[in-house]
Amino acid sequence: MIEPPAFSPAVEPGHERVDSTAYRDIYVVGDVHGSRSALEALLASLDPGPEDLVVFVGDLVRKGPDSPGVIDLVRDDDRLVSVRGNNEQKIVRGDKDPSWLRHGDRAYFESLPIVVSFDDAIVVHGGIDPERALTTHAAEELLTMRAPHGSGYDGPFWYEDYDGPYRVFFGHTVHERPVERDHAIGLDTGCVYGGQLTAYDDRRGEFVTVDPATTHQSRSAEKIAPVP
Repeated sequence: MIEPPAFSPAVEPGHERVDSTAYRDIYVVGDVHGSRSALEALLASLDPGPEDLVVFVGDLVRKGPDSPGVIDLVRDDDRLVSVRGNNEQKIVRGDKDPSWLRHGDRAYFESLPIVVSFDDAIVVHGGIDPERALTTHAAEELLTMRAPHGSGYDGPFWYEDYDGPYRVFFGHTVHERPVERDHAIGLDTGCVYGGQLTAYDDRRGEFVTVDPATTHQSRSAEKIAPVP
């Protein structure tokens, strides 16, 4: 049995450890970005019961048409939890102050953990540096990790050289389809850009996807990573 992951003192208060035996099914969902209609369709497809858990990789908000609706869906359902994404972090820091932000929304984003873990799995928004111990990572790195020794979407991406021991579920980097590797599961398939919204069924080891009703923003092909 792999030991529970340990993080730096700056991250550890934002690490939520989940007892997987308390749940029948566990699903992990990619970046929603305010696309409430797609999220509602995905949740209808997953049909989580009272003993199920749905974990989001962050970036619930911004770019799509209904960030408040997504917040309410997730915040008001005890079966749904999310880590903090870089877009929530921008609002927490005050870098962004969107017109839709309501009283209590910023406090909710501040309450979101940086990491959720269960069994041998870690859920973060961005990723990790495969050459460094988890205890050396700052919170901001876990939120934004993409190419630690490269340049953004030019890569190489962090997961290409990562060989465990933990399975890392992540979003942040938009891919043309889900990433499935032995120790990394990428779930941002560009829902807000016309791609699918993707979930991973952890018990069955399979992806569940829904197509968006509309494309809310355009995105250049250079900012959508291929999956070999």
